[in-house]
Amino acid sequence: MVHGCSPSPSLIGDSMTTSLNRLVCRVIATIILCWALVGCAISPVTPSSTAVVWHDALFEWSPTRVTVSQDELFALEPALIQKLSDPALKKLPNARRLEAMMNLLYGQEMRRFDYAAGHSTTARETWASRRGDCLSLTVLAYAMGRQLDLSPQMQEVKVPPLIDRRGNVDYYNHHVNVLFRRSGPTQTLEGRVTSTDMVLDFEPQVGSRLRGQFLDDASILARFYNNLAAEFLAKDQRVQAYAHFKAAIAADAGYAPSYTNLATLYRSAGLLADAEQLLRQSIAMSEVPDVPLHLLQQHLESQGRQQEAQAIQAQLKNRRTQDPYYWAALGLQHLKEAQFSQAVEALERAQALSNGFEEVHRLLAVAYWRDGQRGRADQQLSLMAQQNIDPDGVLALRKKFRVPAQ
Repeated sequence: MVHGCSPSPSLIGDSMTTSLNRLVCRVIATIILCWALVGCAISPVTPSSTAVVWHDALFEWSPTRVTVSQDELFALEPALIQKLSDPALKKLPNARRLEAMMNLLYGQEMRRFDYAAGHSTTARETWASRRGDCLSLTVLAYAMGRQLDLSPQMQEVKVPPLIDRRGNVDYYNHHVNVLFRRSGPTQTLEGRVTSTDMVLDFEPQVGSRLRGQFLDDASILARFYNNLAAEFLAKDQRVQAYAHFKAAIAADAGYAPSYTNLATLYRSAGLLADAEQLLRQSIAMSEVPDVPLHLLQQHLESQGRQQEAQAIQAQLKNRRTQDPYYWAALGLQHLKEAQFSQAVEALERAQALSNGFEEVHRLLAVAYWRDGQRGRADQQLSLMAQQNIDPDGVLALRKKFRVPAQ
């Protein structure tokens, strides 16, 4: 099953739609033979790229193998720039300019772009092909918003992880979106009328409305290079993969997944000690190191180092039991599989471990209703109402819950 963006984006501000069958939109990376290549991760530690043991001769490295520069990644077509530079458009309030940008992106039907999994493209390529993966669409929306002087900010938000298997290739994905400050509907706060912040998110997930880690152009460039490297490695084009992993680390030395992914390449080349060093670096850098921990466990087991591997396994188990995102994702999966009592149990764990997750309240309300617990479903809606969470969504669910679940 391929997971990725739906063709229609969602603007998250005063409301947000939720569907149990939506696909997950996240930055793409890959795994070869059960070695994960991960997507985005928040990195509290920023080492120097010189700490990596490089093997330029073995992988025939040349800087010319990387052909997309940072400027080229965000560059727009001249014809599109001309449309966005219309003086009349520039005079509009932020909210109207954002609306105009969305009309250019998706047309009145909001279906202009198709999701294209497994290949990241520049803003210009994405616009020309009318298709792209989530990173591609985020880059394009950011570049357009910047041209409109909307001061957009790309951000990485923590959402439940997803591992998407395609044959012998796994895609471990995290989530990016674009924040537009004071570009949404107006609201009154302390007697003053102000515009709300809006998030352009190509597939809202649990936690995607929360403020994330802001990403500058170089950080996105690193993710772009990492994705291209993952594509090359999936095709066993190791020379190209190495060049792009090296470029990713040069662009953002604090981007932990590039180290994990480079470890995959090194292991496939028999560079076991260097691969282990890279995994341990990635673990030290990552706030959520589950993927490099899992791969380190595999690495240790393959060398007969069972005691060390078991210690890693225990660490992973403990992390998962304390992670609300893990339980939220498990609850969502149970809902999709019509296992409603299990969904309730998992989502109750997520609620106990979190605070302010409106999506958890919403999903738990649905789970209770599906499980025949109408009273508890209403309690969740009351909690959402008390916190002024998605009033329109609460009303819609109250109406839905008036009839027994089918």
